[in-house]
Amino acid sequence: MAEVLIIADVHLAPANSAALQPWQALMRRAAKADALYILGDLFDYWVGDDQPIAADIGAALDQLAALPCPKFFISGNRDFLIGQEFLDRIKATPLPDVCSVSHYSQSLVLCHGDTLCTDDAAYQAMRQQLRSPVFRCDFLSKPLDERLAIAMSLRARSRTESSSKPEDIMDVNPAAVRALLKAQDACILLHGHTHRPAIHREAPGISRIVTGDWGEQGWLMAVSSEKIMLERFNAKTSEIVDTLDFKPHHPLRTAP
Repeated sequence: MAEVLIIADVHLAPANSAALQPWQALMRRAAKADALYILGDLFDYWVGDDQPIAADIGAALDQLAALPCPKFFISGNRDFLIGQEFLDRIKATPLPDVCSVSHYSQSLVLCHGDTLCTDDAAYQAMRQQLRSPVFRCDFLSKPLDERLAIAMSLRARSRTESSSKPEDIMDVNPAAVRALLKAQDACILLHGHTHRPAIHREAPGISRIVTGDWGEQGWLMAVSSEKIMLERFNAKTSEIVDTLDFKPHHPLRTAP
């Protein structure tokens, strides 16, 4: 069956070696896919394309590069410093933060998801600072050891701040979701970031699908001509968590 696969939040890192087990299952399935989209946070952190990569993770990336299908990448909040050198290594095409694509006559909006968490004003302010050309230029000019130390410090700070924030602040804002879909003239949004996997039926004809973060189990969204399936899987088994069926005889309505 023809399908497009979409993943996010794999968080590859030596501390998350468990993710390499479902990764093998993904590679077998993606070998037959029409396309693979990575919606950010492929790595737990990224300090530049000269970042050292463990041998087992490097082997996983070689598998990704060898896939025959087109591969597309949207950066996340953990790996926004990924550059063209790395994208060339995995043979992936970069996409903007928000991207509209069409597969099997269905229009889909893709993003990492963090820009929709507009209730978290402190995070959005930090994101704007970190994504600025000035920060990028200054940070990448530092020695590798210093960049790694800064990344570890930022990760520790993020864990501390996240533990004290209300859960709803770190989720997407419904008004931001509606505004994005209206601007893109679409009614299906797919994203990661929040680690709250589900198919949210926001309103009649309006759906938001969120993939989960990886560990011993992986998550993916599989798009076919008839539906989108949200799946949880490991090296041996796969579970369909929820399904959004397309209605080919009724064109998708634009978000209000």
